[in-house]
Amino acid sequence: MNALVKSSSGITQVPIESKLLSEQRKVFIDGEIDEKNAIEFVKQIIYLNSEGDDRIDVFISSPGGEINSGLLMYDAITGSKAPIRTFCLGKAYSMGAILFSCAKERCMLPNSELMLHQPLLGGRVSGNASSIKSISDSLLDTKEKMNKILATHTGKKKDEIDEATSYDHYFSPEEAIEFNLADKVVDFNTLMEGCV
Repeated sequence: MNALVKSSSGITQVPIESKLLSEQRKVFIDGEIDEKNAIEFVKQIIYLNSEGDDRIDVFISSPGGEINSGLLMYDAITGSKAPIRTFCLGKAYSMGAILFSCAKERCMLPNSELMLHQPLLGGRVSGNASSIKSISDSLLDTKEKMNKILATHTGKKKDEIDEATSYDHYFSPEEAIEFNLADKVVDFNTLMEGCV
């Protein structure tokens, strides 16, 4: 979708995402998290940090996705010199919930939700016993890493995180605040802050 921008040379079409990025410091994580959109996200965070240290707003609507790609995005959020505020738009599941929870300020719309669970193994597992054991060990290591990240950003103990991620655990905004995955519930007008 494009926005029409008037200038001395006439009217031009500019992608809305570009306008929001450059003029409002607003970035979106939408859809499945994969390598392509993780690299694009990192580029946007680098660009905005090079433009100054004013707050960056990250809007998340995601079912989750690839763990390695998500961890790259996590590194960008936690390593950003400019403070990052996240908004949950509708849903932030799995890796989307982890990215949401790691920001300096975490806001949910009234009808949005988060979901946590253990890392999942995609595709059909095949191979010899040693290969399958290696895959299993790697999955358990990833589970420990993800739970440690959640414990860091929620202040919860390891056993509380283990319990919360042992199944598909859905959190309403109020439940997310109680679990310290989120800071507050905001209305749509808060998303519009800084928009002219």
